[in-house]
Amino acid sequence: MIVHVTLPLVAEYGAAVKTSQIAAAAGIGEATIFRVFKDKDELLEACIAEALRPDNVVEAIRAIPLEISLHERLHEAAAAMEAHMDRMGRVLGAMHASGFRSGPRNRNDASGQPRERGGRVAGIAATRAALAELFAPEQPALRLPADQLAGVLLDVLFARSRRPDAGSEPIRLASLIELFLHGAFDQAKPPAEFQGGA
Repeated sequence: MIVHVTLPLVAEYGAAVKTSQIAAAAGIGEATIFRVFKDKDELLEACIAEALRPDNVVEAIRAIPLEISLHERLHEAAAAMEAHMDRMGRVLGAMHASGFRSGPRNRNDASGQPRERGGRVAGIAATRAALAELFAPEQPALRLPADQLAGVLLDVLFARSRRPDAGSEPIRLASLIELFLHGAFDQAKPPAEFQGGA
């Protein structure tokens, strides 16, 4: 509960957030924070871990009903992914801007591998599997296996989230999904080569 209350404050203030602000937002005494966390850095580390956790977005994708159209399913999934990536970006950006550097705590998992890398790979795999389930009902009509399409969509969504602002309006999610499903050509206006032209 403390981490969830702290996350929006961290996104706004970064490491400069005060424990008194956190306590007020959570409706608890400041001492309670230090009964749960050794110090403020440990709480901030927990916030970073929570922001990076893919569980929430995977659950949101798995909750999308398969009875709605594939376009609607993918639009809902893309919106969930965008919200997750936005939260990650805001939290990590604010922490970096405020000078916080993640400490060595819990860096390795039980096998000795860096936790961040292993967790990230597993998170992407879980997200891809959840996206693949959305394609499954249409599998007989798809050009590629559902898992491959899920991977391509994931790449497109990650690329969109990293697109630098070039002064132009980013493609709306609905249009992006339409483009992903139907290609670049407007079906109502096929190009000349598809009309028998030069």
